Parts: sequence; structure tokens; C-alpha cells
Amino acid sequence: MSYKSPLRSRSTFSPATNHYPVSGDYLAAGHSLAVGHSLAVGAASSREVGGEIQSCSRVLRGWKPLLRGKSSTPLPQWTRRVLLPLVLLVLIAPIRAEDNPRPNVLLILTDDQGYGDLGCHGNPYIDTPTMDSLHQESTRLTQFYVMPVCTPTRACLMTGRYHYRTGAYDTFEGRAMMHPEEYTVAEAFHDAGYRTGIFGKWHLGDNHPMRPIDQGFDEAVVHRGGGIAHYSDVPGNTYFSPVLQHNGKPEHYSGYCTDIFTDQAIRFIEASKDDPFFVYFATNIPHDPLQISESYLKEFEGKGLTPETPRVYGMLKNLDENLARLLGKLDQLGVKDNTVVLFLSDNGPAMIRSDHDLRYNAYLRGEKKEVYEGGILTPCFVRWPGVLEPGREIHTIASVIDLFPTLLELCGIEPSQQPEFDGVSLAPLLNGEATEWPNRTLHFQWHRGHRPEAFKNAASRNHRWKLIEGKELYDMIADPGERFDVSDQHPEVVEDLRAAYEAWFQEMSAEKNFEPHPISVGSPYESPTVLSPQDWQRDAVDDRAKGAGYWVVDVAQPGPYEIEVLLWKDALKDGSLHFKLGESIVSVNLELDHQTYTFDSVTLPEGEGNLECWVESESGDRSGVRLVTLARKQN
Repeated sequence: MSYKSPLRSRSTFSPATNHYPVSGDYLAAGHSLAVGHSLAVGAASSREVGGEIQSCSRVLRGWKPLLRGKSSTPLPQWTRRVLLPLVLLVLIAPIRAEDNPRPNVLLILTDDQGYGDLGCHGNPYIDTPTMDSLHQESTRLTQFYVMPVCTPTRACLMTGRYHYRTGAYDTFEGRAMMHPEEYTVAEAFHDAGYRTGIFGKWHLGDNHPMRPIDQGFDEAVVHRGGGIAHYSDVPGNTYFSPVLQHNGKPEHYSGYCTDIFTDQAIRFIEASKDDPFFVYFATNIPHDPLQISESYLKEFEGKGLTPETPRVYGMLKNLDENLARLLGKLDQLGVKDNTVVLFLSDNGPAMIRSDHDLRYNAYLRGEKKEVYEGGILTPCFVRWPGVLEPGREIHTIASVIDLFPTLLELCGIEPSQQPEFDGVSLAPLLNGEATEWPNRTLHFQWHRGHRPEAFKNAASRNHRWKLIEGKELYDMIADPGERFDVSDQHPEVVEDLRAAYEAWFQEMSAEKNFEPHPISVGSPYESPTVLSPQDWQRDAVDDRAKGAGYWVVDVAQPGPYEIEVLLWKDALKDGSLHFKLGESIVSVNLELDHQTYTFDSVTLPEGEGNLECWVESESGDRSGVRLVTLARKQN
């Protein structure tokens, strides 16, 4: 049985036997979301204009050989001089670009912000006026799902495909590197003439050919790995005045990280005067470490919160202020009405156990890493003034895999490649065209390990039912809080959802065999190459970096390399340091006062291999290293 998405394209939508009405009688699962249930009459969309532009482009491409005199039967030069202006006039006259410009896109993704971390979702501790205003101005998808952790969600967002297809299915140890052949939403918009920029968190590969600038972004100001101050990052980095990666090169910035990302996004938007823009504002807030100015903590004093939660809320207050600046810039530049703004989070909140009852989670069960609602249900606001109805709520289940095809349709873009989407365009739902929708089943899964395991931390969800780990069944309309397992009362539903999951899992497991794509070393596109434990491989399943591992690399240019190794501060001091790639092996004895060692000239062979670098004690114990930097020496 092969898993097939029941909504692969618009053409599959029809009032079939397996559908349900898109209406207000489907209340959003007891999360105090059922505020308004009106359906939009259907605002005017720019899809027709985008389609005409695409059609004109295709016609012009067909005429190009004749107009350039490169056809087998070329036109005379004087004919080309007369014909070209006439053809352009006929084709373009009906379309006034200034009246129907292509919409810009501002895609906002927060990091570890729970469903309850907004004032508009009933949080009694924090006021988020900008996010609340965006909530009021937007059409809202109240049953919107992501994956339980960040990298899988980001891979789904970038590709419109399930994360298991992309190679990016965990958060570290070589499992957070998206295969470069994946066609991203940034590439689609770049190919369509948009200026594309990312500001914040990428977490789909730190090295060529997996960086954002390799995957469709013209401008990238991002941190490395999963977060600032994580073991993939520059040692000593903090949220204050960090070193960030600007178009693949490290640069030092002054200020708080969210302020910096906002400043850079605003500069990029201001510079986009002649072309539409696609901005991916992927803040690392409120992910740990919980670093924020003490001034943001004062308003939470005396509220009975534990020390961690005010820091989360303080980070979100700062984010709210920066969103006010970012959204205000759209208004100031006069592009607010022609900009599609999307707001969502990458997963549920990362709870501190001592603080579980004191960080408001909108009464959802579960948290980050789990497939209960608290781990995978997030806000999703879509604002497009004059096109999408503000304040309207859509209670149809939807997923992060749907956003790529949705944006293509909203913006009238025909991609230069045709991705095999798992998601579907939600444009008919957003603009009120759809009154019925097929009852599809969505799947969610994540756990540690080099190979996914069937049913482990997995959920399958359709319009009414949700099955967790193939055993627990919840009626999401009658029991949105997932309090009552009714699997024994509906065995036929359990059987159907298990079968759907098994078909999906079988297809996902066969996709890329979960082998990591090699990191390029010595490429002209990245020099030097910096390797961290973020991307190494190990047999053990552990989220700490000290055990030794290896990197899968592809040496693009063989020859001599200078190799600098940075040890952990508490590394062994009584042994030796070793480097190995193929037949190239070098070693040096450790010195008590040294944390950095340089191998001046190591000849590396061309092609793929496993690169190892480790510290070994006199007793034979091994541990890994902090960073390995490889720079090809010039002859």
C-alpha cells in the first residue's frame, strides 16, 4: 500500500465522499479559539495577474529565437526591430504592473514559542500587543500543525515535503543537514525574480552545499547550528553582540540578537525597491539559553513565576517590540497592503519541569518533543490586507508542509521546478473559495537515532481523530485536550489510522535511506570549512558533544591543507590529539596550556570519506574536539 497525499494539487479538490464542510460548527478544540466562524465571500486575488505574467513570459520565450535571429529561419533585422516592440506592447498592455504588483512575502517563524505564549491566546502573564494586533488583522488557521522539534519543521517549511524525505529529520549529529537537491521555497521565489533574505535561524546545514546561500537566499544573516551559544557556535558567543554568519562569512555585530536580525531584515526590505521581496524572519527567540536584559524581567516580578519563565516572557516582549518595528516598516514604505505576512512557531514550548504549571500553555497537553497538541499545534496567522478577511478563523486541519504550495498560489508563481509536494495549497481555504475539503490524514514524528522507528513518538491526525504511537486514540472534536483514550471504543478507527501511518512510514523510510549528505571541503564556495559536533556522526544516541564522532566529507580539491583544531576547555591534557581522513593521519602530544593545535600541512585525498579528529588519553579513552577548521593551502 503506497502512501499518497489526498490533496497533492488543486485539481483533486471536489465534493467527494470523503470530505467535510469548512464551517464554524467545527469548533477549535477547547483552546478558547472559537471566536468567529464566518466564511469569507472571496476577496480578489492576484493569482490571475500572476498567471498572465507567467503566460506572457512563456510566449516571449517562444518568440525569442526569432526575435534574436537564432531560428533556423531568422527574420530580417528590420522586421525584428519593428516586431519586438509590437509584440511587447500587445502582450504587456493588459497588465499594469503598478496596479497589480506581485505581493511581497514576510514569513515569521519563532523558536520554541508555545501556543499559549501570546496574549491573544489567553496568557494571563504576558502582554504581546504586536502579535495580538497581527492576530486580529489576519485570517487564522486554528488547527495548524508542525513537527515536535525545530529542524524537521524547518525542512517541511522550506520544501513543502515531509522532513524524512529531505535528510533533515533531527536536530544534530548529521541529521540536521538538508539534502541540497531539495528545491526550496526560497529558490522558487528567487527564480521568479524575488529578492530573498533570511535573518535568524536556518538549522539545515552550516556548510556548503547546505547553507541558506546555497539554497536560494540572496542575503543571509544567521547563527550556526541549532542556536547561539550552542556547541556548533563560535566559542564564547552570547545573545549580546554575537558573531553571526553573513553570507557564509563570520561577522561581529553589536546589540541584542533579535534587534540585530530585525535591523538586517529592515535594511533588506528598504533595499528592495525594484523587485518584490521574500523575507524569512526566523528568530531564535525564545530558545535557550534564556539570555535577555534584566530590564525585561521587572514586569513579571510578584506574579509567582519561577526564574525561567520571566526570561522566556522577557525574550518574547523584546520580540514583540521588534515585530512592531518590522511590520511598521512595511506601512512606512507603503507596501503593507501588498505584503503577505505569515506568523507561526516551529514547535511547542520547551518547558522547565519545575515550572510546568506556571508557563501558560493554553491548556494543551504536552510540550516540545511530544506529539500531543502542546508539542505540535502552533499559531498560524496569515495577513494580506484587502485580500484575506481579517479576524476570520479556519478550523480545517493544516500543516507546515502546506505553506510552500500556498505561497506559490497566493503570489501567482509557477516554479521553475515542479516539487513533489506532500502539502497542498491552502489558498482556496484562505480566500474563501472552498466550502468543502477532503478529509486527509496528516502525520507527525520525531525521535533520536539514525533511523526512524515505526510508531515511536508518532501521531496521525484527520478531521476528527488523532492516533498516537498507534495505540492512543482521541476524538479531537469531543476531547481537544486529549484526556480520554477511546481506542477500545473505536477499534476500526485505530485500524484505519494505523494502516495510513504504516503506508506513510514505509514510503518515508525508502526515500533517502537517511544517509547524510557529505560536507564539501576545499570548495571554492566556502573557505575555510569549519566542522563542529553539530554535524558529526556517532553510533550512540546522545545530545551531548564530548564523545568522539566523525564527519562525512567530500574533498573537492585534493592537496595540502592547514588544519586547526580547537579543544573543549575541559579536554584531556595527558594524551594525544589525532586527525584522520583516508590515508592522511597526523598526531601530536597534548600540552597543558594549549587549547588550539595547528597541523601546518596535511595532504587530503579527493573524494568522499569519514574525517575523524579526537583526543586520546594514555589509558585509551577517547573524546571529541570542539571545532576543526580546514583551509586549503595555495601552491
